[in-house]
Amino acid sequence: MSCFGRGLRRTAPARGSSRNELVTPSTASLSRVNGWACPPHSFQLVGWTIYSYMAVVGFGIYIPLLPSPWSHMAYSLTGIAFIVHLVSHLAAVSIDPAEAGVRAKKSYSNPLPVFDKKKQPHVIHNLHCYLCKINVDPKVKHCGVCNKCIEDFDHHCKWLNNCVGGQNYWYFFVTVLSATLGVLVLLMVVLFIFIQHYMDPASLRTAPQFTSVMSNGTWLVFLPLAPMETGSGSLLVVAFLTVMLATGSLLLLVHLLGFHIYLLFNKMSTYDYIITRRRKQASQQDIEMGFPQSSDSNGNAGQNHPQMEPSIDCDALLSDSVSCKNQETGTIASRPSGSFCTELDNFTKSSEKENGFYYGTELPTQIIPGEVVMDDPLGWRLGGGGEGPRAGPCEGGPLH
Repeated sequence: MSCFGRGLRRTAPARGSSRNELVTPSTASLSRVNGWACPPHSFQLVGWTIYSYMAVVGFGIYIPLLPSPWSHMAYSLTGIAFIVHLVSHLAAVSIDPAEAGVRAKKSYSNPLPVFDKKKQPHVIHNLHCYLCKINVDPKVKHCGVCNKCIEDFDHHCKWLNNCVGGQNYWYFFVTVLSATLGVLVLLMVVLFIFIQHYMDPASLRTAPQFTSVMSNGTWLVFLPLAPMETGSGSLLVVAFLTVMLATGSLLLLVHLLGFHIYLLFNKMSTYDYIITRRRKQASQQDIEMGFPQSSDSNGNAGQNHPQMEPSIDCDALLSDSVSCKNQETGTIASRPSGSFCTELDNFTKSSEKENGFYYGTELPTQIIPGEVVMDDPLGWRLGGGGEGPRAGPCEGGPLH
């Protein structure tokens, strides 16, 4: 049985008759080119401040105090890590991760309308972005912060003040990896200096400049180019603060690095991980509300909903999801295009009277990057005993 003809399939907003209803005409903003676009994020400023502090403290105060050959090893390892981090960090921030069609248009100087989620649940429909005015691939998402479509979208990074996508993901990964190694080596150096200051302070005073220092309580920093005298207390206080800061940074970096190694191993993006996790949470909520759990042909638990009969034969090329349920037979038709939803309103009302059909839909299973969406992705509600999807006109398909 064919539910709907091909004549109903078209690229158009699920609600409204024109693109203008997708946005608020009075609201517009410039798309961000890269991470250097203003305004800078506070996390970006914090990141560069910590990097500068670690470089000054490590190369200016503590590594020069190490005895040879440990000082040469520390200079080499820490220097390589910090240089690689600087280069990869600059690249990840400077690269424009936008989709190729957006970069080709080069229209960053023109304000782009801001998406109004009150009028439409998503801005990309049938692989067409109504704000960027381009056709996109399935992995392309429109970032609400950068206000443009991102190729192979992973996430929007506040530390880079830029989106992470296919164009700059590996630069981002190397940035995290090099930062982790650099902070780890520096932490070991400072801890060694801190311990040796009490155990064997003479081993830290091997630099030739210490021959002119008479007091054992006086230490030299910024060796060997610009030696400056400082007290033992100041050296220990800075070491303590550096250890605390390095430990906190290392914990965050190890967690982030481990997370992205996990994603690479499972061939997922951060966006995919978040969507999968929210679906599992919604499935768990359905179980708690008493809905039976369905499984696929492989025995894996799927989305939880009342038991469905085999779907009616609908056009498989129609992408967005909508369900048609008969109250008497319980049959369900799934996955016709969401673009015909406005045409179904009148048909739904007449069908309810004649055949007892109800038309519902799944809520978007994807989100606008930068926005928080906690809605039930299945669109099930407890109404009329909680035995089926809510009745009424259907809404749009997956949110991109």
